[in-house]
Amino acid sequence: MKKDKVYFMKKALLLAARAEKRGEVPVGAVLVREGCIIGRGGNAPIARCDPSAHAEIVALRRAGKKTGEYRLNGAELYVSLEPCLMCYSAMVQARIAKLYYGADDPKNGIFSSGVFDNMKQIYNHRIAVEGGLLAQPASAMLSDFFKARRGAGAVERDGLENRCGG
Repeated sequence: MKKDKVYFMKKALLLAARAEKRGEVPVGAVLVREGCIIGRGGNAPIARCDPSAHAEIVALRRAGKKTGEYRLNGAELYVSLEPCLMCYSAMVQARIAKLYYGADDPKNGIFSSGVFDNMKQIYNHRIAVEGGLLAQPASAMLSDFFKARRGAGAVERDGLENRCGG
């Protein structure tokens, strides 16, 4: 199988599905350098009781440990959902070369929400961005997840927020 951008985004979608099985919002991320996966992550803020444990951050941390580097020059990040400001800022710090994302996130996504337009001048590193890669399956997974949560009354009770056993 050819390891192209669709191949790696499918890997991110698999990680999103795994996150969903753990009760997390289904977002997955794969970090690739020179055609090899150097970091993977699925959303884990609930399981880790860590609000920063977004899929992208988990993948960046794992890649840093694997490579022994905090700068991941030349790496490409594939994530099933448009990153938030926190995750994008971490990518800038890591010097990610290219970002591919699936579904737009008009509420919290750095690009769709307009946040990037107001912040881009402060970043000292530019990341090439391609959105909409396998957007339909990524979006459907998220929609189905939240529809099921609402149907189960989870949003009305404690939502996702209060499940941390701390």
